[in-house]
Amino acid sequence: MNAIPQLLFDALSLGGIYAMAALGIALIFGVMKLVNFAHGEYIAFCVFALIVPSTDAVAVMFLGKAPAIILIPVLLLIGAAIAVASEFFVFRHMRNATPVAMMISSFALGFVIQNTLLLIYSSRPKAISLWPELNQPVSVAGASIPLLQIIVILTTLLVVVTLALLLKRTRIGLEMRAAAENFTMARLLGVRANAVITGAFALSGALAAAVALIMVTQTGVADIRMGGQIMLVAFIATVIGGLGSLPGAVAAGFLIGAVSVILQGFLPLEVRPFRDAFLYTLVIISLLLRPNGLFAPKSTKPRV
Repeated sequence: MNAIPQLLFDALSLGGIYAMAALGIALIFGVMKLVNFAHGEYIAFCVFALIVPSTDAVAVMFLGKAPAIILIPVLLLIGAAIAVASEFFVFRHMRNATPVAMMISSFALGFVIQNTLLLIYSSRPKAISLWPELNQPVSVAGASIPLLQIIVILTTLLVVVTLALLLKRTRIGLEMRAAAENFTMARLLGVRANAVITGAFALSGALAAAVALIMVTQTGVADIRMGGQIMLVAFIATVIGGLGSLPGAVAAGFLIGAVSVILQGFLPLEVRPFRDAFLYTLVIISLLLRPNGLFAPKSTKPRV
């Protein structure tokens, strides 16, 4: 088996997940200057939407029994719905608040969602069997990889291209780009604030649902804390890519995925459990060298 193609597919697959999660964070920050730390709980919520409430370790599938052609659109709508609902009931009333106050409210919202799931489903992880055939290995370019990895890579490319076309070719996309540049000026020029913000939250929630589907298919486990780690990495990717930069978030997501896989593949066996320490050390070094992010425009003002 050729190790280089194996590492390449692993890096693209992991980076694709990070890139989609980072896009969800960057979209909201772009229009509201809000780092939505409830995004990880959106992911967990979408996973638990697949199963019947139960305290057992083995989950009883509900929505997960539906055909993929029905399941995927429905789950994307569920992700969009919870994100839009959180904007309507929480963040819409805080638009004039400071960024710190909005960030704290996102933490509070995340705790509310997490503890609601805890109350309904208990804290025990649930075993889920969703499309197990996608984890069967296939041979590509000398590498033996799960079919799901190829689907993740293609899905990420599709999401990035579709989002790029949406932002460049549609009215709501142009309004989102204008709002990301200067929200106050965009409103003065007639940009519909509510439509832009609601659209950004809907897209962010749909991306969270896509990440949830991939994670639960890969791991076969539903856990109320499963969105926490991916949220942390997604936030780091948005910072490294340059806060508010959608291309930067995608590039940084793939970069972090590639570095994680390379470290996992080349570190000595006894050091591999500490891979994240090496990864975050590299993150600190990159931010010391480029405090505005690796892919931020040179005209970007420094963060305080």
